[in-house]
Amino acid sequence: MTDFDLQTTCCFTGHRVLKKDFDDESLSIIIDKLIKNGYKTFLVGMAIGFDLKVFEILQTKKKYNIDVIACVPCKDQDKFYNAKQKEQYLDAIKNADKVIYLSEEYFDGCMQQRNRYMVDNSSILVAYMYAKIGGTIYTVNYAKRQEKNIIYV
Repeated sequence: MTDFDLQTTCCFTGHRVLKKDFDDESLSIIIDKLIKNGYKTFLVGMAIGFDLKVFEILQTKKKYNIDVIACVPCKDQDKFYNAKQKEQYLDAIKNADKVIYLSEEYFDGCMQQRNRYMVDNSSILVAYMYAKIGGTIYTVNYAKRQEKNIIYV
């Protein structure tokens, strides 16, 4: 299925809107602890908001010889991003260690397919969830059903 080790792979889920009190440092500390505990591969869904914030923080950890994998639901994921979001997204894609496109084009359910792929190929999920709505709660519930460890930011 993949060429990375499930036991040393982590994935992320979170809302597209970061609250004003979102703490980058708390997320950075969680990632540091995961690296110290042997996690080497990090799967990121590449959506605006939390995902791109995760990607940004992971780029500061590259000295630890980690792999940051962009898990893109469809090749036109950035279709409705504004200019600033698109620039941030394309820069992240360019800097990923590997890009996995799960679909050529958008279809209803492609985001959930991406989220299941990440959970299925990880042993732990880091979640930023302040509301039980959307793809974040879907992914958290899916991870629970798969009996994955979950860390909440």
